[in-house]
Amino acid sequence: MSRTRVVVTGIGLASPIGHTLRAASGSLREDRHGIAHMPEFAEIAHLQTRLAAPVRGLDLNYPRKKVRTMGRVSLLSLYATEQAVADAGIDEDMLRGGRTGVAYGSTSGSSSANEEWCRKLFLTRGLAGVQSTEYIKFMSHTCAANLGIYYGITGRVISTCSACVSSSQAIGAAYETIRAGAQDVMLCGGAEEMHFSHAAVFDIMFATSRRNDEVDLTPRPFDKQRDGLVVGEGAGTFVLESYEHARARGAHIYAELLGYGTNCDGTHVTNPSAEGMAAAMKLALRDAQIDASRIDYVNAHATATEVGDIAESIATAKVIGANTPISSTKSFTGHTLGACGAIEAAFCIAMMQEGWVAPNRTLDVVDPRCAKLDYVGKEPRSARPRITMSNNFAFGGINTSLILSLV
Repeated sequence: MSRTRVVVTGIGLASPIGHTLRAASGSLREDRHGIAHMPEFAEIAHLQTRLAAPVRGLDLNYPRKKVRTMGRVSLLSLYATEQAVADAGIDEDMLRGGRTGVAYGSTSGSSSANEEWCRKLFLTRGLAGVQSTEYIKFMSHTCAANLGIYYGITGRVISTCSACVSSSQAIGAAYETIRAGAQDVMLCGGAEEMHFSHAAVFDIMFATSRRNDEVDLTPRPFDKQRDGLVVGEGAGTFVLESYEHARARGAHIYAELLGYGTNCDGTHVTNPSAEGMAAAMKLALRDAQIDASRIDYVNAHATATEVGDIAESIATAKVIGANTPISSTKSFTGHTLGACGAIEAAFCIAMMQEGWVAPNRTLDVVDPRCAKLDYVGKEPRSARPRITMSNNFAFGGINTSLILSLV
């Protein structure tokens, strides 16, 4: 029995290195990173890092009546989704017809809205000044819910709030929903907003970069001299639909989502497991019904933390082998947390469309404890990748692997 094919027909981005796929791709090819010094972080006692990758130069001034329940994280998701919907040529009838759904995630809701709520409610021990819409801005499913209401979606709405795999799980959930025949079209992805609390989570675990005056030299995934991650923000949205549906309406097809794998390490809430990571990649390959030798490029989750990079490299070598090009685009964008899966999958599509693979911007000397892999150097590499794998891993031992192909 033939299975339903799922394709990407629309892409939208808001990222530290560009607010369209073309702009972000240009930044990756021309060595323009989004890492910045954040002097405001100095206001937080004992926070050691002063680095982040914010989204800048973006107009999020929508009519208040339409976005009064949206914090920055939802506004970023809306910006990316507007791009994706327009790119795919999805009209209002299709959005509201019941055969289009939403799958969207973020690590949490709007952290700035949550901070404001807590300041008003807990510091004064009262409700004076607390707005009725404030909770909606920071509830865990704020992006998915707000997108559903904004577009008048009457199909299913799925929220995937699973830290750093939020958007890759959303894409996977959307893919499985279409494969099951429950929807024809899905708006899917994830978002994250910048807030000092995100840096603090990793800083207190000694996992952030402290190269505070060296924005050009950090983060350093896989590098012997890496000293931790840099938090980022952004959003990425895909329009997924069945191949037959896309063909019937004459939609432009960027790529096919061939396979998806997700699992849990089942071992430790923060320490990654190479075995669990490898198992997720194998699940994606099995779902795609291809051999590992068919993978032409791997976009690594690699955040520039010691335990994470080493475990991931070992897992990748075990499943994919040593001869497939691999890089981490987080050296350009920082770790965009709940948005990274969608943003990085979009980068993979750009590489397949344009014929190259992204560099490891800051990689000088590979940590000898990392497995032997074909680490792309500090310059883009000319290539013809037709099938790519994008991997992401999160607290809770949750792993994802997406396999994308040219059609």
